[in-house]
Amino acid sequence: MKTFGLVGWSGSGKTTLVTKLVPELIGRGLRVSTMKHTHHDFDIDRPGKDSYEHRTAGATEVLITGAARWALLHENRDTPEPPIDDLLARMEDVDLVLIEGFKSHGHQKMEVHRPAVGKPLLCTDDATIVAVASDSQLADAKIPVLSLEDVKAIADFIIGHTGLKAGIKNGAA
Repeated sequence: MKTFGLVGWSGSGKTTLVTKLVPELIGRGLRVSTMKHTHHDFDIDRPGKDSYEHRTAGATEVLITGAARWALLHENRDTPEPPIDDLLARMEDVDLVLIEGFKSHGHQKMEVHRPAVGKPLLCTDDATIVAVASDSQLADAKIPVLSLEDVKAIADFIIGHTGLKAGIKNGAA
C-alpha cells in the first residue's frame, strides 16, 4: 500500500486539496483512502448515544455499524497516540493512502503553501517534502512547484512519484 502526505500550515488548503484529489485519483482507477491528523481533541460521538455511553463506561474500543458504514472508536486513555505505521496497519489495503498532517513522520509529502498565510516554507528544512503545491511562484523552493489549482498535475505527480499506475487496480496487471 502506497502512502503520500500533504502537509502545510493551518489555512493553506490541505483539506480542500485532498477533497479534490480523492475523486481525481479514483477516476483514474485507483482505490484511495485518507488519514487525517489533528492536534485538537476531537470526538465523533455524542453524549446520550449508546456508543458514547459504552466509551464513557470504560470500553477501550466501540464498533458502531449500520447498513451505510461502520466506525471503530478507540480510546487512547492514558496511552500515547499510536505511531502512524500502527494506524496504517489497521486500514484496509488500497492503492494509496493520502495522509493529511503528520508533518514529522518520514513518509514522502507535498507541501501545500499559500504565501498569504504568512508562514515560511516547510520544505526548506524537511527532506521528506518532495514537491510544493502553491497559489504563487516560489523562487525559494529547490523542489518541483505545482499550481495548487491544477489538481490533474498534482495527481500526475503523486502517481509518478509513488510508482502507481493509473487504471490498474491494486495487485492487478
